[in-house]
Amino acid sequence: MEYTLHQLKIFIKVAEHQSITKASADLYLTQPAVSIQLKKFQEQFAIPLTEVIGKKLFVTDFGMEIAASARKILDEIEAINYKTKSYKGQLAGRLRISTASTGKYVMPFFLSDFLRQNPAVDLIMDVTNKNQVVKNLEQNEVDFSLVSVVPDHLNLNKVPLLQNRLYLVGGTRIQRNPKMPVRKLLEQHPLLYREFGSATRNAMEQFIEKEQWPNYKQIELTSNEALKQALIAGLGYSIMPLIGIKNELKSNELEIIPYKGLPIVSHWNLVWLSAKRLSPIAEAYLTFIQREKDRIIDEVFPWFEIY
Repeated sequence: MEYTLHQLKIFIKVAEHQSITKASADLYLTQPAVSIQLKKFQEQFAIPLTEVIGKKLFVTDFGMEIAASARKILDEIEAINYKTKSYKGQLAGRLRISTASTGKYVMPFFLSDFLRQNPAVDLIMDVTNKNQVVKNLEQNEVDFSLVSVVPDHLNLNKVPLLQNRLYLVGGTRIQRNPKMPVRKLLEQHPLLYREFGSATRNAMEQFIEKEQWPNYKQIELTSNEALKQALIAGLGYSIMPLIGIKNELKSNELEIIPYKGLPIVSHWNLVWLSAKRLSPIAEAYLTFIQREKDRIIDEVFPWFEIY
């Protein structure tokens, strides 16, 4: 057999997505290029790796076994590359992190210097909602997670990073009378929510219930960016993390509506399973964070104090 590493990578993606279209998008290749390599790879096996029923591609049981073996081969090659770099005195390997979606405004700033100092470290960061972050931790799929609400059913270690402040926010396209009480305002405009499973939504719902705010109409959006654009367009009001609206406040597209009891304040925490045996890369990153987090906050987030 004379299959190439390139073909192995392509077949793994095809097996993962059960789709040439999705595999090509993931690999930044054209669909014809993926199809050609898949055909060449198939020619080396007497048993079908895939089959097409109707217009849908399926990977056969044999194909799934080959994909699993291909992953092992590529993992071993990656390990060889990391070992080579390690022998040269470089910290080398993968750092796996998951973060709640709003954490994408936070986590990169706590990673950039570390990755710059250690160019042989590869980063895999999953940006998702709180429920998936918890699953990542439960299944030991990541080294660290960034959360604003620490799951109390898991035995975790944590390092507090940045404050997470949630304010009532609206778009400046709504002609708001500054003297109008918030309750009256919310009788006239919808409240915009994140999707179920979002920590921001949970905090917002708890606050609204405690304050007994009127809520004549709800609009739900499944990402922080979509919600932000909806606010800018004047669709209503929401309780949002300050971290994600810096530029829109500066450009006067969004405004914070003062209300007693706000902001809701928590902390972004870097967490990991207490029983987890950290890799050398994870240990090095933890040392970096404990040493550098205050400097990073002072350098990157002084604008927090304006609000």
